Formats: sequence, C-alpha cells, structure tokens
Amino acid sequence: MVIDMNEERLCTIEQVERFLSASAPIEFSASGDDTERYGHISRVLNRFDYPRRSKRERGVLRRYLERTSGYSRAQVTRLVTRWQRNRLAEVPLAKRYGRPTVPFARKYTPADIALLVEMDKAHEDACGPAIAHLLQRAYHAYGDPRYERLATLSVSHLYNLRKSAGYRAHRKSFTSTRPVCNAIGVRKAPGPEGRAGFVRIDTVHQGDLDGIKGVYHITCVDAVSQWQVQACVQGISEAHLLPVLALIIEQFPFVVLGFHSDNGSEYINRQVAKMLEKLRIEQTKSRSRHSNDNALAESKNASVVRKHMGYSHIPQQFAKPINAFYLDTFNPWLNLHRPCLFATSVTNAKGKIVKRYRHEDVKTPLACLTRLLANQLATLKPGITLAALQAQAKSKSDLAAAQTMQQAKYDLFASFAKSRRRA
Repeated sequence: MVIDMNEERLCTIEQVERFLSASAPIEFSASGDDTERYGHISRVLNRFDYPRRSKRERGVLRRYLERTSGYSRAQVTRLVTRWQRNRLAEVPLAKRYGRPTVPFARKYTPADIALLVEMDKAHEDACGPAIAHLLQRAYHAYGDPRYERLATLSVSHLYNLRKSAGYRAHRKSFTSTRPVCNAIGVRKAPGPEGRAGFVRIDTVHQGDLDGIKGVYHITCVDAVSQWQVQACVQGISEAHLLPVLALIIEQFPFVVLGFHSDNGSEYINRQVAKMLEKLRIEQTKSRSRHSNDNALAESKNASVVRKHMGYSHIPQQFAKPINAFYLDTFNPWLNLHRPCLFATSVTNAKGKIVKRYRHEDVKTPLACLTRLLANQLATLKPGITLAALQAQAKSKSDLAAAQTMQQAKYDLFASFAKSRRRA
C-alpha cells in the first residue's frame, strides 16, 4: 500500500515533534529516485530556515528528514552540510556520482592471461618478482611483441591476475602431501606374533599454565602381555628423555625386542636410535593413515594416566617425585594387581575377524606373562625369576595394593598443594 503524505502543512518545530512522536512505530520508505528525496530535503531546510534554528531544533529537523527520506543519520548530516555550503550560490542539492557512461577498459586481455599462464607453468610458479622480470626480458631482451603490455605489469597486479577467473580456468595446481623422509626407524606396525617384548610408547602432556609447560608422562606398554611402565619427565628434550627411556626399558622383566612409537621427534631422533641399536632393539614407527598402529598406548593414556593424574597443570618441578611414585608404587600395582582385558579373535558369519572380550580372558599382566613363559613366548632378563614376581604379587592382596597406591597418590598431590602454598 502506498500512502501520499502532504507534509508541507508542518510549519513549526512543535508540529514536527508531534509528528515524530505520533509516528514512532511507523517506518517510512520514500518512493522515487534520489532526485526526489534530495528535493524534499532542500524544501524542508528552506521552509524551516535551518541555519537560524537552535541546536535542539536542528536535531529535530534532522530526525524528521531521516524518517521521511529513508537515509541514515550520517547521510542526512552530509547532505545538510552540503546544502548549507552551496545555498548562497543557489546550487541545487543533487547527486555527485553515477554509473560511468563508458565502462573501464581492460588493460590486460585474455591473450595476456594465457601468456602469463604459460610463463608460470614453464617456471613452476616462481615468485612474483621473478615472473615480472621474465616478462620484461621477453619483451626488451628478446623482442617478443606479444609481451608489450605484460612488460609493464607490476608485481602486486601479477598476483591479482593469478587470482582472476580467467587465469584459474587455464591453470589449476594441486600440491600433494609430502612424505616425511626420515631414515630413522622402520615405518610398519610391530609384529610380535604372540611374543612378549614388543613395546609401544607414547607421551602425554600435563597442560600449560600462563605459557609455562607442565610435566610429560611417558606410557610404555607391551603389545601382548600389556605389561605397562609409567614414567615422568620434566621435558622431552634429549637431556631429560634419554635417562628416563633407559629406566623404562630396565623396568620390564622380560627382554625388549621392539620399540614402536608415533612419528614425534622426541623418539624419532639419532640419540634414541643409537641407544636402541646398542640394546639390539628394533625401532618401528606408525604408518600414514593407520591410526591403530599405536592405539594400545593411546588407550592406556586415557584409562590410566588421565584417570589417575587428571588434566590440570602440574609444574615441571614435580617430575622427580611423580617418577618416584611411578617406580615404587604405581607400576607394581599396574602389573601385579590391576586386571586388563585381553581380546580373542573370532571369525563371524561374514568371514570377518572381530575382537571379543570374554570374562575368562580378564587377567593381570603378570598372569598373562606367566602363560607366555609357559609357552616359551617370552624371555626373562637375567636375575629375574617368575617365582620372585609371583611372590611379590602375593605379598599384598589386590585391595591392599590398590589402597596403598591411592594413599601414595594422595600424599603426592598433597605435596603439590603444600609446595604451592609455601611458594
């Protein structure tokens, strides 16, 4: 619905104010082009003698023009300022811009774009300054008239042409994933073949606080027996990591034959490779697009480390007491008293091998190691006997060992809080 309003009867500021208050819930959108609206603004400013009005009255008139013209407050202010500047010269208020009658001419033609594509393709997409220099040489040094316009092409506009639709229609480049060329370690999944001694390792970070790194937990677990060794380091640099890795390997009661990790530089480096080579341990690393290669260690991060150590920040200065807690209490409880689920491979009706976790397959890592030793699938280190391990497990019940571990963990975290209060 279109409403034609005769607003020339509004002759006083009071009438304008009553109009604004009465039409507050109504929004006017002026019909017609900008010429009509500019004429309306000029007539209102002349009728009310805008320059002689007070500051408050001018504000009322500007709000009235906003309501009736449909322009924004900033645009109305700009038009009123221009009207005041030109009113003595009797210059009418009119638009100062419009659509150009002649479209902008294109300097670089599709043929120039094709030449640029040819040059980029031949030089493997060199940087902009290099390509601009080659275009100049093609015209000035070799006298090719096709490059006359491109010889003046600036480097910044060269990048604009590369983004244009015409350029992209002729040239599309794809960058494939670059493989990591690192000769350290064999990229394959560990193949224990039912034998103990092939460990998997992963690192868990204990959070940052105000840009300060926390401690790092190291999870190392055997792929078959699930014998697990936890350790803690202040940092993953060579000075902190190498002694702890040697301590981790020493805590396994059986001979370690394989060492598998992801592709992190904390394990894939020459120092670790030299230590493992000295111990005659095969080093393997995870493959691309095979997320299950190190799944066992990562699952232990969630079910053991995060469950007992939490997610909050622990300063690096507490790495030594945490490591002592792991060595004296936590690791013996993990391997001698904490049951683990061992999967049984079953072939279903479709011929697919699936994993089943049966109740009779729940056992501690020590019980699994006992079975492996009976089948000659594990080799104990010199000086370690199965009888000594079983005697250590029977010295405490599972409940007493768990309660001892919980009390030691409580004392450990209490020492953290006490140290913070003291600081």
